Amino acid sequence: MSVLTSLTLPLLRSLDPEKAHDLALDALTLGLSVPLRRPEDDPALATRVLGMRFSNPIGIAAGFDKNARALRPLARIGFGFVEAGTVTPRPQPGNPQPRLFRLEEDRAVINRMGFNNQGIDRFAVRLARLARPLPSGRGGGAGVPVGANIGINKTGADPERDYPALVARVKPYVQYIVLNVSSPNTPGLRGLQDAARLRGILDAIADRHPDRPPILVKLAPDLENDAIAPIVEAVVEGGAQGLIISNTTLERFPSLRSPYRDEAGGLSGRPLAPRARAMLGIVAEAAAGQLALVACGGIETGMDILERIRMGADLVQVYTAFAYEGPALVSRLKREMLDIMRREGVENLDDIRGTGIRGIRR
Repeated sequence: MSVLTSLTLPLLRSLDPEKAHDLALDALTLGLSVPLRRPEDDPALATRVLGMRFSNPIGIAAGFDKNARALRPLARIGFGFVEAGTVTPRPQPGNPQPRLFRLEEDRAVINRMGFNNQGIDRFAVRLARLARPLPSGRGGGAGVPVGANIGINKTGADPERDYPALVARVKPYVQYIVLNVSSPNTPGLRGLQDAARLRGILDAIADRHPDRPPILVKLAPDLENDAIAPIVEAVVEGGAQGLIISNTTLERFPSLRSPYRDEAGGLSGRPLAPRARAMLGIVAEAAAGQLALVACGGIETGMDILERIRMGADLVQVYTAFAYEGPALVSRLKREMLDIMRREGVENLDDIRGTGIRGIRR
């Protein structure tokens, strides 16, 4: 796998970023650069959250596999969980191209994709196929927990109608569901993070789906600090089980060097890390152990992962680092985590989770 990856990554980086992404997804779907069997994880990396066991805490963030095409190959690479989407009720083409930019000098990405996806009908069919038993007679599924990230269309949307309808379509096939109310590329979407509006959406889901997988809400890093605690309260009272911290940012940091730094869209990758860490700290303190927390934003090393776990994260997700490094990233992150844990005498992730929160969550 590493040889193929090292040969193909320079070629992919020479292409338009969106074409390179599509080719990488095609390669995964065909099983190229994917092991036949998923590697076994060291038990020290295992964790339990949301009523499930994760063999390691590293997931692929939404946006990479928008249409649920490559969930099983992604799991075989070694991710501890995989998330598909964002999917909307109706297919939509997204924003005009070009809409994806590599900021190589900053190890970052800017995207203004605009929820381009094939719609919930094709998405749900693929999830249903994934859940069926394999021809060998072995159990179906990806072999790891699967999440569906759901959103609304750019036009004709009714969030209190659309989110419950999407939950209905995916809940038989996934282990958790994420409400994307924080992408910067759909007009008006981030307004749904308002505590009262978010509570209304969660109440609508609860009324229609008292029996459902865990619901998580993905937040924007650009929220004002004072707005975070009311949102956390609304999420808890609305019956959701977790938060993802965070989505991409509209902020343009002075340190950015790439000629693409002023492109419109959401920025992800290394420059986002300080804000993502700061926001995780605020959320963890406000949540006080009542919610599962998934850290996302600028995670590139095993040390980054352990730091976020100490800050209260139960799980982490990567995206931009995976876009730059490919499948080899996952094994590197796990190896670095284990090296640090052994050096520091940490037996398992529960030993350190939340120890960096003021008041110590656990």
